[in-house]
Amino acid sequence: MIESALHPMQDRTAIVGIGQTRVAKNLEATEEQLAIEAVLAALDDAGIEAGEVDALSSFTMENLEEVALAKDLGFGNLAFFSQIGYGGGGACGTVAHLAMAIATGQANVGVAWRSRKRGSGGRPWASGMGGLRIPGAEQVTAATWARPWGLSRPADEIAMLARRYMHDSGADREAFAEVAMAARQHANLNPDAVMYERTMTLDDYFAARWISEPLCLFDNCLESDGAVAVVITSAERARDCRRKPVLVHAVSQGLPRQHHHMVNYWCEDPVGAPGRSSAEVLWRQSELRPENIDVVELYDAFTPLVLFSLEAYGFCGRNEAADFVKGGTLGPGGRLPFNTAGGGLSEGYIHGMNLVAEGVRQMRGESTGQVPDAKACLVTSGDCVPTSALVLRSA
Repeated sequence: MIESALHPMQDRTAIVGIGQTRVAKNLEATEEQLAIEAVLAALDDAGIEAGEVDALSSFTMENLEEVALAKDLGFGNLAFFSQIGYGGGGACGTVAHLAMAIATGQANVGVAWRSRKRGSGGRPWASGMGGLRIPGAEQVTAATWARPWGLSRPADEIAMLARRYMHDSGADREAFAEVAMAARQHANLNPDAVMYERTMTLDDYFAARWISEPLCLFDNCLESDGAVAVVITSAERARDCRRKPVLVHAVSQGLPRQHHHMVNYWCEDPVGAPGRSSAEVLWRQSELRPENIDVVELYDAFTPLVLFSLEAYGFCGRNEAADFVKGGTLGPGGRLPFNTAGGGLSEGYIHGMNLVAEGVRQMRGESTGQVPDAKACLVTSGDCVPTSALVLRSA
């Protein structure tokens, strides 16, 4: 076991179990049933009984409450439970909260999960004005002023930031295509990925229909049903679990000053500011640096977010990501393999929790897109919203 005095939480906890349901459109199971399946699989993977679970963490967008899951599965007395907001910014945050609770003695065994049925419909912006709040209502958000001008979906909001990035950096759409093709190439190695048997070429990318210029169909994540769960315990307890433990080496959350999620157009740093805030916290907890990371699982609801994260977490300089990703950098056999199960773009989109699970597989040596001798993995949640990140390490 690695010992370090750089940060009191470093390597103190470990992910010892992962569970993931089938990911597809229009699954018959309910969100509750999917969550139960994923959590039971994760506990079995860890060799831990449900009655030992005393901590939970999930998303504020999760429809299944802790009370229901605890009753369904027979958890013990819960000593800690939390929820993380801001959608795609939350996956790594759920792990971070449980790691802190366990490292400080508040709890012993934690479960983080996300269950959703987005592939079956129910998109909140389907009307074109979803989420609109009018002045004088309970809460006025940045979206209040964006919706009337046609920014009715997350894709529209990120498209504006993509244009800003293209203007500032000189990047063109080929940089987005590199991200999309790399994710697809990894998915083509993963039999459980939605896009397993569907290859993509550069011509395919440029022939795709627009969703919100400059973003085409393949710049957008899949709409999926499915669930993912992870089990976390202390590094000491992890030695006795069923599977090889994966150390939670460093954790962070990031919310910069004067930030408005996804429509942060007028601030000094509209592109990647949450990621930069998160990265500052993350790297000061560790002796590792970007050059020590073997594989990355970067939140990819939209291809430009991957470029933003590469810069924010220090893999290249500002406005340099478009050049960095050229020539297959992110694909199988590249110098920085990314989203090695296919990610949100090509495996399935479970709000980024599947990226955490894939990071664990990489550290165990079990991925379908395994990076040889991988010892350290960065996992990020969504940029352009209040976000979070993890560094996972092979024990």
